[in-house]
Amino acid sequence: MQANRIAVSRAAGKSDVIEWLKRHPMEMILIVLYVALVALAPNFFTLENQLNVLRNATLQGIIAFGMTMVIVSGEIDLSVGSGAAFAGCVVALVVRRLSDMTGDVVAVLLGCIFAIIALAAAALLSGLLRQYTRVPTFITSLALLTGLFGAANLLTGGFPITPFPDWYGFLGSGYLFGIPFPVYIFVVIFLASHFLMKNTTFGRAIYAVGGNAEAARLSGIGIWRVKTMALIITSVLTALSGILVSSETMAGNASAARGWELDVISAVIIGGTSLFGGRGQIWGTLIGVLFLGIVINGMTLMNVSEYWQYVVRALLILGAVLLNSVMEKSRES
Repeated sequence: MQANRIAVSRAAGKSDVIEWLKRHPMEMILIVLYVALVALAPNFFTLENQLNVLRNATLQGIIAFGMTMVIVSGEIDLSVGSGAAFAGCVVALVVRRLSDMTGDVVAVLLGCIFAIIALAAAALLSGLLRQYTRVPTFITSLALLTGLFGAANLLTGGFPITPFPDWYGFLGSGYLFGIPFPVYIFVVIFLASHFLMKNTTFGRAIYAVGGNAEAARLSGIGIWRVKTMALIITSVLTALSGILVSSETMAGNASAARGWELDVISAVIIGGTSLFGGRGQIWGTLIGVLFLGIVINGMTLMNVSEYWQYVVRALLILGAVLLNSVMEKSRES
């Protein structure tokens, strides 16, 4: 009898492990990847490099949490890279123009407020265009990508501007208790986003709208209000990330975050969010952000050509999409 109970217990334990692997494939892949890079990539496991991975992942990761809400709602935002650069340029220009009159602290605060308001207004415009003209946000955000990049260049004259006081650099590159300060902001945004999606009416509305918009409408949910709010939240997080970038580089640079939209969307997809809407988790996006950051860092340490890095990242996106498709089919069956 004792032997039978042990056998049953082992079988149940093995079944639980297999079930966990089915539900969390990316977590397992991340663990395997991490162990492989510890063995293969020189200096990967050093404390300095681990902190470097975290710091680099946070800036795009902050935006990725907002992008998760947008994609789950059934939309997409391609303007986040240009938006982040634009936000940094707005802060830099305001500091340059007002610091002598108001002082550095007030000028920086005003610059941050103006940057957030400007991007939130752009997101609101995108949502309104989607609602009243039925132009897809794919198109409106593509227009914003180009427009914000142009506006950032107009603000700076096409050259980086560096008007910031020394203390401003702490926000993007300082350390608190040995950990990069942006990591603390990243963790706070992750927890807030996770709570919003899991435990609020708005979070449930995002899933409902992305899963079945018509059913959501019939149940009284304002479809475009929810989608527009998701776009605005993402724009605010984009502005925050752009402010941190300007702090890290101590400059407003129109080219500072070019191409980020692809990395952000990649992290969200790798984390298991469906491009068709209605499915995705903030926790999964966290895994996707860390996964992408570790891959890029590992390839850099192993001296992989930048061109090959783009190829590998493209393959990762395709692999994640295929894996998500297989997982969804297995759930349905």
